[in-house]
Amino acid sequence: MRLRHAAVAAFGAVTLLLTIPTSASAAEGQFQYTVSGLDGTPLRVVLENPPSGECITLPEVADPAASSPAHSPRNRTDEVALVFTEPDCTGREFALRPRTGYGSERLELRSVVFVRPE
Repeated sequence: MRLRHAAVAAFGAVTLLLTIPTSASAAEGQFQYTVSGLDGTPLRVVLENPPSGECITLPEVADPAASSPAHSPRNRTDEVALVFTEPDCTGREFALRPRTGYGSERLELRSVVFVRPE
């Protein structure tokens, strides 16, 4: 009888462990970019510890018909930042190396994804 209770308890514990969601991985550090404010002044936006492996469309510039693209990205994360000229990680792609990667005002972007360096 005790063996059966122990087996049921162990099975319950294993089931609970398998159903607990694991935390998503994140690129550690900051990703910065510049957008134009409503009055045209440049605003620096910072993504702190952005999620890794998922496309992030920058909310300030998500609609190409309503906004100018972001520019001047700075990758201060521990992962490669792949920046894209269009929303949903489409368009031309540029890679910014971890920690020190950056682009000038000419590098326009609307989305980014972070990937572990090879």
